[in-house]
Parts: sequence; structure tokens; C-alpha cells
Amino acid sequence: MSEKVLIVDDEEDFLEIMAERMEGKGMEVTTASTTDEALAILEKESFDAVILDYQMPGMDGFTALKEIKKKKPESQVILLTGFATIEKGVEAMKLGAVDFLEKPANLEILTEKIKQAKTEKMLIVEKQTEKKIKDIILRHGA
Repeated sequence: MSEKVLIVDDEEDFLEIMAERMEGKGMEVTTASTTDEALAILEKESFDAVILDYQMPGMDGFTALKEIKKKKPESQVILLTGFATIEKGVEAMKLGAVDFLEKPANLEILTEKIKQAKTEKMLIVEKQTEKKIKDIILRHGA
């Protein structure tokens, strides 16, 4: 099964190129050019990974990351930035990002990070499902 990815970036050219390259690797790609658009898409759909630009107009990447994790804690978010620092990377991880990569991201590395994110998300969802089943059994008796 192919990876389902949401790319969020205000640079339309970047969105088109990345979507095309990822689709060439067999991924199912959705794009959003604003964080508000991305949050609306995430309300309706689930993704294996969200590739999120750190510097966006309006809501920055960290704020968007917090909103995404609040609404869908299982979301695996990879932040991209043109201005990576160790401090920003550490902060991103504390907020729940899977990784913090510098633009232009190497497609092979990004692809590997997306595959890892998909695996991690599957494990989280599996644990959530197990917990729901246990809760149901406890409420209704075995």
C-alpha cells in the first residue's frame, strides 16, 4: 500500500515539484498552500505523513504542528525549513515532530522518513484500537 502524504507549503512551485516527485515514487499526495487549508483537509482525511513548511504566512510551522497534534495526535509531521538550527530542531521534536529537515530536502531521505512515519503511525493507531477494544470489553464484561 502506498504512503499517503499531505504537503503544506506556501510556495506553489515547491508544492508542484514535490508532489510530482513523490507521486513518481508511488505515493498518494495531497497539497495545501496554507495552514488553514491543511487543517481543514486533516479534519476530513488521515495521512501517513504531513510535510509542513516551518515558515508560513499567518500561522508558523510550530503553531500549525501544535494544532495538528491537538486534533490528530497520531499525525506524523516532518517540518521543512530553509533556516534550520539545532534549537529549532530540538523544539520541533519536543512539540511532536518526527523530524526537522533543511530545504531543499533530499528526496531519498524524505522518502525514508515518510516510510518510517507510516510505520510509527500504524503502531500508534493499533495501540489506540487495542485500548478501545479493552475499554469496550471492560464496560460490557468479557
